[in-house]
Amino acid sequence: MTEIKLTVNGTAHSDEVEPRLLLVHYLRETLGLRAANVGCDTTSCGACTVLLDGDSVKSCTVLAVQANGRSVTTAEGVVNPDGTLGAVQQAFRENHGLQCGFCTPGMVMAATSLLAENPHPTEQEVREGLEGNFCRCTGYHNIVLAVLDAAEKLSDAAGSAEVSA
Repeated sequence: MTEIKLTVNGTAHSDEVEPRLLLVHYLRETLGLRAANVGCDTTSCGACTVLLDGDSVKSCTVLAVQANGRSVTTAEGVVNPDGTLGAVQQAFRENHGLQCGFCTPGMVMAATSLLAENPHPTEQEVREGLEGNFCRCTGYHNIVLAVLDAAEKLSDAAGSAEVSA
């Protein structure tokens, strides 16, 4: 067993884990965070996407020990402080960017990472930014619309914050 210390969704955690434990299993089984889904275990689907120090990663290919000393954000961690859906999550809801919901947490996290890197993406940049995250239900059209809508709303919110500052 190996001790790891990391921050998940803003909360510090310290646990003893087997060195071979995948981050996705640590999040789901040890911490009880169920948003990151186990879809393929081969980095093919992206259902397990989380942010590791702000970068989008597929948690089925990261060992929990590799997250030692780092910060992890899951879809549970991007809600607003009052518990309401975050901007990207709300945009997915409003634009019908989900059907069965299995891929949604991974898509939300990939979109969150994309918008942090590129706050004003084009449709093509959104499609490229979500490459590697698969949805078997929607055909991606509404997912792309949701990300573009979230970008616009986040930009409007940032502009409003600058005006009131």
